[in-house]
Amino acid sequence: MRLNDSQRRAAEHVKGPMIVLAGPGSGKTMVITHRVSNLIRRAGVNPSEILVVTFTRAAADEMRQRFVSLMKGDRFPVSFGTFHAVFFTILKHSCGYTADNIVTEDRRRDILRGILADLQMGGENVNELCETLLGEIARVKGSLYDIGHYYAVSCGAEEFRRIYRAYNRALAAERLIDFEDMMARTFELFQNRRDILAAWQKKFRYILVDEFQDISALQYRLVRMLAAPENNLFIVGDDDQSIYGFRGARPEIMLHFNKDYPDAAQVVLDVNYRSRKEIVQAAQCLIRHNKKRFPKEIRSGRESGQPVAVYAVKNPAEQQKKITELIREGYESGTPYGQMAVLLRTAAQARPFLEQLMGAGIPFQMQDSVPNLYRHWIAEDIFAYLRIAAGSVARSDYLRIINRPGRYISRQKLTSAKVDLGQLAGEFGSQPWIRQRVVKLADDIAMLAKMTPYAAVNYIRRGIGYDSFVAEFARQRSLDEEELFGLLDELQEDARSFASADQWFTHIRDYSEQLEGQARRSRGKREDAVTLATMHHAKGLEYDLVFLPDANERITPHHKAQLESDIEEERRLFYVAMTRAREKLYIFFLKNRYGKKMEMSRFVREIMAGRGHKS
Repeated sequence: MRLNDSQRRAAEHVKGPMIVLAGPGSGKTMVITHRVSNLIRRAGVNPSEILVVTFTRAAADEMRQRFVSLMKGDRFPVSFGTFHAVFFTILKHSCGYTADNIVTEDRRRDILRGILADLQMGGENVNELCETLLGEIARVKGSLYDIGHYYAVSCGAEEFRRIYRAYNRALAAERLIDFEDMMARTFELFQNRRDILAAWQKKFRYILVDEFQDISALQYRLVRMLAAPENNLFIVGDDDQSIYGFRGARPEIMLHFNKDYPDAAQVVLDVNYRSRKEIVQAAQCLIRHNKKRFPKEIRSGRESGQPVAVYAVKNPAEQQKKITELIREGYESGTPYGQMAVLLRTAAQARPFLEQLMGAGIPFQMQDSVPNLYRHWIAEDIFAYLRIAAGSVARSDYLRIINRPGRYISRQKLTSAKVDLGQLAGEFGSQPWIRQRVVKLADDIAMLAKMTPYAAVNYIRRGIGYDSFVAEFARQRSLDEEELFGLLDELQEDARSFASADQWFTHIRDYSEQLEGQARRSRGKREDAVTLATMHHAKGLEYDLVFLPDANERITPHHKAQLESDIEEERRLFYVAMTRAREKLYIFFLKNRYGKKMEMSRFVREIMAGRGHKS
């Protein structure tokens, strides 16, 4: 494929800094590989002095393969690598680190679990808290925040500081480093040993950075140090696709690049060769509402296709049915399943789509690890109530629910393997107010025994008071109350389809087995299957048909997005999702969900206010 004028100007750049604004599907990988080729073959640059930095190993491998193909198989010692790989190489040569010094993910989690246990934090949501904390620790390290002035979102500010410091002490005690430490140690090394910095500056005289919009403050400081004094720094990215703020990505770094390098040349790759004209136009109608961005208009390099389809659906069931029908129609019209994707704001939205596709016999694969709703601690509480109502006297079931909501009954009172509530009530003769709670629990269980699963879940929540327990639990542990109640709503709605708890439990076992089987298959060979992925994990991918469900306020944009900067990142995320589509794009918004009226996403309104849609 021949380069267009903008691509050629970028590829032929040699000396000094340059910023390349590369819209979706604009051929940025081709530009980077052609520029490396030109540096070697036209400018006479020593290939060992060229460094190409990416954010993932897969991207680095693809870039290397594309370069080798471009060079007709000739081998040149150009360095392709991730930020972590590049800076660990520096530490390895300069400080004697080996792979044994890199902490494993399992060890990181073990360290955190131990710290949380010492602080008596986490409880039954310890795994979720660990994941949140690991992400926040990485963000703090990568953003160069002063921990003394940092206010956490995963827990209380002082608690986070204790966890953060204890985590780092534990790593140091075992002479371990995590990925962020690789860069922090390199930064310290460069600051303290200018001779070592100078040697690496001489080694890498030409630096190209892909996906620059995802760079963190620390990564940028390191790249600037490494590129000096010649500043042959060639950055490629799209500020409109910066979607990893939760990992420490700072899109403003790209926006301010020209202030740091006033003499930087600039090229805009403004032709999208991936998506049909209507998709590109609709995406532009959306993204231009962001204020903090480089002004640019992307156009399609392809002919017109079908308008972007926007569907208003009554409820999730109608949405799932319609998407399944459209997938079947697409397949029967010649589009392979492997060229279709359902892109979700969060992995938690996946379950009903998985069940629908399983039931329809449509093959699918998952890009993300999908949380099993039925194994969440809240679901386990509800199931324990239902098992007791069905006759279970197991101590383990009673221990789950005896103080949910609080009944002031000590766990030590449940001493035998089987629980007898009548006998338990008799043990509180001197405490009639607790005895009354035991009697009330027995009455509630008798009520549940007569109900369908849907009615039973509703009674547990509102009659027994489980919702009040969840609200207080969330407040005490700084959890997302709306997220927990959303999970309860989904669980209750799921129960509606079953006449008995036994039927529901059978379905849950079947679903869990299929989910685990699908997860194993997804790790293996890719098959012709519909992709289910979060919008974040769909970055860099493309499909003929893309479905975007649940385009509603508080889903996308997410309910946690409160600041204008948060909304702009959510808009960029939706823009990324839209521009994964090559041929057809379908957007759905719900009118009702779990009996509650839903509001169409502002992003859909912005798209519909422009061109290229139908409803």
